[in-house]
Amino acid sequence: MPKAITLNEFGGPDMLRWTDVPLPLPGEGQIRVKVRAAGVGPTDLALRSGRLNAFSLQRNAVLGFEVAGTVDAVGPGVSETWIGEDVAALLFDLGGYAEYAIASMWVEKPPSVPWAAAASLPASAEAAAGVLRQLAVKTGDTLLVLGGGGAVGLIATQLAVAQGIKVVSAVGARDDALVTSLGATPVRYGAELVDTVRRVGPVDFAFDASGKGVLADAITLTGAADRVVTLSDPAAADFGVALSHPGPERAPHALEDTMPMLAQGLLRLREYRTMAMQDAAEAHRLLEGGQVRERVVLTL
Repeated sequence: MPKAITLNEFGGPDMLRWTDVPLPLPGEGQIRVKVRAAGVGPTDLALRSGRLNAFSLQRNAVLGFEVAGTVDAVGPGVSETWIGEDVAALLFDLGGYAEYAIASMWVEKPPSVPWAAAASLPASAEAAAGVLRQLAVKTGDTLLVLGGGGAVGLIATQLAVAQGIKVVSAVGARDDALVTSLGATPVRYGAELVDTVRRVGPVDFAFDASGKGVLADAITLTGAADRVVTLSDPAAADFGVALSHPGPERAPHALEDTMPMLAQGLLRLREYRTMAMQDAAEAHRLLEGGQVRERVVLTL
């Protein structure tokens, strides 16, 4: 039987177990991917811990929103020419920490893009493009990106700057040079965040890509909760802020638009490190403890 990292109870990283699972079957418009790499995102950690109430835990749940691998089966309505193709895929129903995953949104992986880089793109690209669309940010607006040095924040910054949007990016000191090189103005988190951003200028919208309890500041700076979207802050409802929800219709062209940019060196991703899929629990432990700054990608 194929294996996957499963979750049967909310809690710490030790809740993640490498176990046998049934071989998943692709449905209408879906493909099955033999996974080579799977990205680990901050939302995965929030789901595993139970901090996001929107997630209903099923038996042998498998986390992971993004994978890269080779198509080995297709469902009805999908051309069989995809079988044998290398792809990067976004998993709206999770399931990435596994030997096989089912996807309904995917893009061909160019040979020049490493497996780990391909697996780092889908969820971050969809979230970045989707939230920019959700906020309806337009040319000439100013966008505050909270967590601008993270995987999603970096892509959102680059997409926004390319659209003529001014970006103010809240980052740690070591990311100042990086976000500046991408065309954003860096500012620092903390008690002075509001005053510092106001010195830069007025803010029209805020994208909280960090989920680190900064929603009150974001609302203060934008003037309204409906001008803020957060990826994973569990207090979103308390502030009346929209929680980002990926879906097939939110940013349907995100992968098609960003994968060529990545292949051509026109899109910068956050640095990543690889770990074996079987070590998913340790990956979560390291990320939660702040012992790694890079994205973590699980590989098989």
